[in-house]
Amino acid sequence: MRLHISVARQLLTLFDDERRVLREYCISTGKAGVGEVFGSFQTPRGRHLIRAKIGAGAPENTIFVRRRPTGDLWSAEFGRLHPGRDWILTRILWLSGCEPGRNRLGKVDTMRRYVYIHGAPENVQMGMPASHGCIRMRNADIVDLFERVPVYTPVDISED
Repeated sequence: MRLHISVARQLLTLFDDERRVLREYCISTGKAGVGEVFGSFQTPRGRHLIRAKIGAGAPENTIFVRRRPTGDLWSAEFGRLHPGRDWILTRILWLSGCEPGRNRLGKVDTMRRYVYIHGAPENVQMGMPASHGCIRMRNADIVDLFERVPVYTPVDISED
């Protein structure tokens, strides 16, 4: 398995070991564009891997804070009570960079920046950059992807 994230196309593609396309998912990457520096709120580029899978078995719309379920489920009403929040819902695939100096270690460390592939509220638009640097997906899509990929699955993030 391998994932490719195209920032230009706002598309996450899942490939099998023979490089055949298994699934494609519409996503949303960082509103501030691409970049690797801590605090930039940009989506990091380059070679990554899934370091951890978080949320197995949690109900759809489970709200996560610091990678832990809060016990609350997101709803439109809940969203109205907390405007402007970048919700992390349903499942988390925590990314770790593989390229020292580019997306690993120091001020460019993807894992220490807490960059995830995660679920998002139903009212969040996909297909356009809008996140705080993470890769957002529809909840049904993140559940599907979560079940298909193991920890250490390679993830390539590119601008193409």
